[in-house]
Amino acid sequence: MKIQVLGSGCSSCHKLFEETKKAVKESSINEEVEYIDDVQRAIEMGVMSFPVLAIDGKPVIAGRVPSVDEIKEAIINYKKETDKPREISSGCSCGGKC
Repeated sequence: MKIQVLGSGCSSCHKLFEETKKAVKESSINEEVEYIDDVQRAIEMGVMSFPVLAIDGKPVIAGRVPSVDEIKEAIINYKKETDKPREISSGCSCGGKC
């Protein structure tokens, strides 16, 4: 899991970065939090509001600084979604119904 904070360098962006590092530490998640000040990367993600919390390159919170608990919840929810077993496709256009 790659946790990133994207920002323009403003105080809110840096606050989200610090709060995210705190949430990760409190959750005993063994991940680093990366701060990215490249506005173009956020735009490429489809986000126009800063700051942005992204996990694995996908924005999960944008345009505000959430609480540490809300950041933890976003990380946990993302992890739950990515840990779900995936359906194996038969490769057939019928979706395995033939």
